[in-house]
Parts: sequence; C-alpha cells; structure tokens
Amino acid sequence: MRKKSILYKPIIAVTGSSGKTTTKEMIAAILKKRWKIFKSPQNRNAVSATKRHAKLLRSVHRAVVLEYGMQYYGNIKRHCHYIRPNIGIITNIGRAHIGNFGGRIQGVAKAKSELIRYMKSTGTLWLNADDQHSKLLRTEGFKGRIVRIGIRNKAGYRASQIHNGKRGMTFRVKLDGKEHRFYIPILGRHNIYNALFAIGISHRLGFTPKQIQNGLKAYEKPKRRLYVYNLRRGIRLIDDSYSANPDAVKAALDVLSATGKNKKIAVLGSMSELGAYAVKGHNEIGRYAARKNITHIFAIGKHASQIIAGAKLAGFSAKSLHSFVSRAQLHKALARVIQPGTTILVKGSNQMRMDKTVAYLKQIYFSSRENA
Repeated sequence: MRKKSILYKPIIAVTGSSGKTTTKEMIAAILKKRWKIFKSPQNRNAVSATKRHAKLLRSVHRAVVLEYGMQYYGNIKRHCHYIRPNIGIITNIGRAHIGNFGGRIQGVAKAKSELIRYMKSTGTLWLNADDQHSKLLRTEGFKGRIVRIGIRNKAGYRASQIHNGKRGMTFRVKLDGKEHRFYIPILGRHNIYNALFAIGISHRLGFTPKQIQNGLKAYEKPKRRLYVYNLRRGIRLIDDSYSANPDAVKAALDVLSATGKNKKIAVLGSMSELGAYAVKGHNEIGRYAARKNITHIFAIGKHASQIIAGAKLAGFSAKSLHSFVSRAQLHKALARVIQPGTTILVKGSNQMRMDKTVAYLKQIYFSSRENA
C-alpha cells in the first residue's frame, strides 16, 4: 500500500452486523459523481480481500470506500493493519455471527469496537443513534470526532417525513439549516439509516445536496438484497436471499408487511452462525412474523420447526404455517398457495441457497420486469 499517497484522503471503512454493502455502495455512488475512487467490489469484505485491495490503491484515487467483514475477534484489527481508515462507520450491532461470541451481543460489540481502536485516532467515527446495542461499543479513549445519524433520536443527520413508494422511499434531511428531499431506489426503513451515513459523510466531504441526491438516485441495488421482481399475474417477488440474522429477517418482514395489498407469503430459511442463540433466535422470528400483516409462513432447514413454533405461540393460524426439509416439497406447496397479486419474500442464510427458490419462482411465473 502506498501510505503516503493516500494519507490525507478519505479512507472510509464500513462495518456492522447488517447494511455494510448497501452503505458502502451508497457512499461510493455519491463520491464517484465528482471523484475517481476505489471501492471494494461487491461484498468482498474478508481480511484477505482487504490485503489485496491495499495493493490496488493509487495516488489517482481521491477516496477509498471499503467494507470490513467480521466473524471473529481480531478480524477488524487485521483489516485496519492493511488499510487504516480515517473515517469509520459502524452501521449497527446485531446478532450476525453471534454464535462465534458465546451467543452474547456484548461479544459482537467488543469485536466491532476494534474499528474504533485501530482506525486513525483523530479520524471521524459514525454511529447509529437509534441502535440500542451500539451503546455497547467501546468509544472511550477515542480522540477523534463522533457523528451520529438517526430517525427517532437526536443526531447530527436525522431523517424525517419518510414515505414508501412502489420502487423506493423518500425522506427529508436538514443540511446547513435547510431541509432537502432525498430518494433511494430500495425499500425498507433500515435502508434509510444506510442512506443517512452516505448523506452525512458526503456532506462533510463538501458534496452539495444536489450531488448527494443524484448519487443516491443512481445507487444500484445489489442482487439478492431486497431485490424486487415483478412477475406474471401481478405476483411480486422480494429476493433477500443473500444472508440472514434475526435483525435482518425482521427488517425484511417489515418490508413484506408494508408491501402489496393481497396475499403475503414469507419463505424463511434457517439462519446460520447463531450458536447457542439458534433456538431462541428462530423462535423469535416466528413470533415476530406472526405479528406482521402476513398470510402464510413457509420455513425450511434445520431450525424451521422453531420458526413455526414461535409463530404458533404468537397465535398465527396453524393452517397457514408450513415446515419443510425438502426444497422440492417446499416448491410444490408454494405453487399451490400462490395466487394472482401475491407478494412473496424469500429470506435465509447464504448456505441455505434460498436463491434456488427465487430461481424456481421466477421460472414458473417468468419475470416481466425486474427491479420495478
């Protein structure tokens, strides 16, 4: 890495239990409107990827936008060893990989706090004011500036007047004392937080409201992350099959609940790397889904029975609950239930290969328009 050539440039690292890729892509979409930047491609956020990225940085890059993944203690420390950021973002503290930390959220927060300790000590740290578990982060001793974003709580950058549309969301943010309207071409209230990080950072870097608005509009949603397909017979498919943890599944269920007017089906695969929290976590998802405006819950995988049990305990109709071991059986049952105008969410950990269910549904109800 050519440290001298990028020492005083924005080197932005994004970590967190969810929203890393989306936040990184939103920031990059804005910055590249004016600058030549380097961004980590797709979701390549392993330590080995950061080591490779360090060799690709050049003096021509006006800014660097990176995603730092974390599965174990020491991962983020190693990321920072290869590329030390001067702007750090911790999107939230959730239960992704919680099984690797004794099933304790405090362990996840401790591991994420490595970004605070090993980023440039005089840099800027960005946190989520509404995320209760972010209070567990170890900010003591950090000599730089801390900036918070939020919707409910007091924050340096705060969203208001949030409205859902068919293709995305609008909201307002006050910049330099004046309110501005922003649009993001993706659903989900949780994505407002991701956008707020992008808005705040680019604003601090001197980008105008118009440049920020145009950048966010041009943001390209990654496939398999709340990616919407409009299929034949008015069927809408929400593909969120890339990964899953309890917090991310709840956010996806919120999107399903708020989308469409007819039958709504949640197809949920088991969540991995929850360890001792696995039974409780899947049960919790079932209970949460039962409280949403959803008509059917289909579950598959090792912990499908816990999802179903949680939904039953919360009073969800037993005849609308379906548990499967076989993907073929799941697909046959889905085909019997889907009607014109149905909205379907497909969500699960990457290892569950829920993208196969997405491909099946796209095949039998072939897509007329993508991401519309």
